[in-house]
Amino acid sequence: MDALKTRIIGPALSIGVIALTAHILRIVSPKFGQLVSEEANRYGYLRHIHSRIITNAEEIAFYGGHKVEMQQLRQAYNRLVNQMTTIFNQKLWFIMLEQFFMKYVWSGTGMIMVSLPILTGSDVGLATVRNTVISESRVSERTQYLTTARNLLISAADAIERLMSSYKEIVSLAGYTFRVAGMMDVFEETALGVYCKTSVIESNQSNGIIEFRNGKPIAKGRIIYSDDPENMSISLRAVPVVTPNCDIVVPKLTLCIEPGVHLLITGPNGCGKSSLFRILSGLWPIYAGELQIPRPVKDVPCMFYIPQRPYMSIGSLCDQIIYPDTREDMNRKHITENELVSILKMVSLQHIAQRDSFDVVRDWKDILSGGEKQRMAIARLFYHRPRYALLDECTSAVSIDVESSIYEIAKGMGITLLTITHRPTLWKYHTHILEFDGLGSWQFRKMNADEEQKEQFLL
Repeated sequence: MDALKTRIIGPALSIGVIALTAHILRIVSPKFGQLVSEEANRYGYLRHIHSRIITNAEEIAFYGGHKVEMQQLRQAYNRLVNQMTTIFNQKLWFIMLEQFFMKYVWSGTGMIMVSLPILTGSDVGLATVRNTVISESRVSERTQYLTTARNLLISAADAIERLMSSYKEIVSLAGYTFRVAGMMDVFEETALGVYCKTSVIESNQSNGIIEFRNGKPIAKGRIIYSDDPENMSISLRAVPVVTPNCDIVVPKLTLCIEPGVHLLITGPNGCGKSSLFRILSGLWPIYAGELQIPRPVKDVPCMFYIPQRPYMSIGSLCDQIIYPDTREDMNRKHITENELVSILKMVSLQHIAQRDSFDVVRDWKDILSGGEKQRMAIARLFYHRPRYALLDECTSAVSIDVESSIYEIAKGMGITLLTITHRPTLWKYHTHILEFDGLGSWQFRKMNADEEQKEQFLL
């Protein structure tokens, strides 16, 4: 009868302990499904911001919006790190509790099951133990040697497996560190003005315009920042327009743009119109000559670039208008929301402020139409009020009447316009013209009234 009870109590005890531990773990287990789902969501948002920066890198560089983008990137990264830290903290105590149950509670239960026949004093159990000891006395030493050898082999195999796995992880880590090190090298070279791009021409094909050293082009041009308040002009002296691949678009360009000299830039596609804006904004190196521009003053940018495809940042309606400024910059400039409403009225976007408040966050890239996005970019121009505006087909999707009003307001604010356009209706808002022929030649001259009327008549 005692032996029967022992056979029943052992399995029942093991099943009960397993069921109890499973129930406890289920009750105290964190909601890992929701935590991992939120982690995936935040990781996807971080990748989304990265892809936006890569896609719109040139527009962000033109605007000088690196601080705003860095702030958004850090916020997304910190949110992901906080979520991952939460998951790791939850896993830490849960795995410790789980291992405690499996290693100690379950092992202790197994020891109790083995010792039940001895504790209950069962004759059958004692007789079985006595017979087992007698029958195995002769092979105990052999069994000990076999067990020891088996354990050593298992330990050696486990160690070799860990060594091989560690090698694979180290190789993977080396790949990541190599990419990060390459990125840091590019940052350092960019800060030093060293531009290493794959050249499509040889040094003997540059006609002496570009100097090469060790097969790499050397940016020997100078950028001079003028601090004289009486000299706010932009001047280029023998500056070549050269692409990053060392294609020479214009061998030498020399001109001077005074405040109030509204310049119209024309020419065929690929002749160097947008390339000139990239050089003026400092995105492309100067391989020869000299560029003189006014030094930017705090809260008054020297130049403000507006592309044909405006960049809509992540944020509220207010963030779109003041980009690349932040709310702190706006408050420091003592600009109120009423002034922002007035700016929207200048570009015929007051209906957006009436429909949405300035604090509503939306996906403005998809909500606004092409013409509304271009007018929003013009609103940024009126907010910042720079000395020079670099307009690259920025009103191609805007109606002619609104476009005319925008140019009149910009000139009334004292903003000097440098415009790339194919619309003859805009000629009347400019005083000078820069014509590229697409073959490397150019002509800078003053526009006359007869020429302007002729272009309007042709339209």
